Amino acid sequence: MSDEPPALRLAGTIRAGRTGLTDRFATPEGLTAWVREQDLSPYLDTAAFTADEAVRVQVVELRQAVRALFARLVAPAPPSRADADALPPFDQALDLLNRAASPVLRQLRWQDEPHEQLAPTVDGTAARLTAALADAAIGFFSDPIAAQVRVCPAPRCVLYFVKRHPRQEWCSIACGNRARAARHYHQHH
Repeated sequence: MSDEPPALRLAGTIRAGRTGLTDRFATPEGLTAWVREQDLSPYLDTAAFTADEAVRVQVVELRQAVRALFARLVAPAPPSRADADALPPFDQALDLLNRAASPVLRQLRWQDEPHEQLAPTVDGTAARLTAALADAAIGFFSDPIAAQVRVCPAPRCVLYFVKRHPRQEWCSIACGNRARAARHYHQHH
């Protein structure tokens, strides 16, 4: 599992490769594999999760809303080229995210000693999954780190990333190398 925040991992399920865009959520099996790589407790036991087409559609809709919010966050810089023309309007994206999010009930349990237990307040696998992802996105967007989000400007890259160092320009070393190679090619040809 990546150390990126869940909202960035969700937005990063669309990637660009040599043959074009790839979508980890193109099939229910792809969504199932991705969810099983995540820690979404206490909402969902990800090891037992299996997506169907209806859940896949709901999660893709939520992901597009999150990507629309990332696009708004990086403005006035241009949004990711992956799907900028297919994103819902900002107000719709915000409303969808807020409708999907559900609070977690914090309870005090006392067996041998007191401890906190969290329980989701929604029922159903799809509702728990979208609530977990929406709550993670709300936490991310309301955190000061969100001000450091950028769009990777490397050729063919469509990812958002957190700029963790003042000199960081790309989401990865590979993207930096690709950008420098493209710049060198354009200068000498």
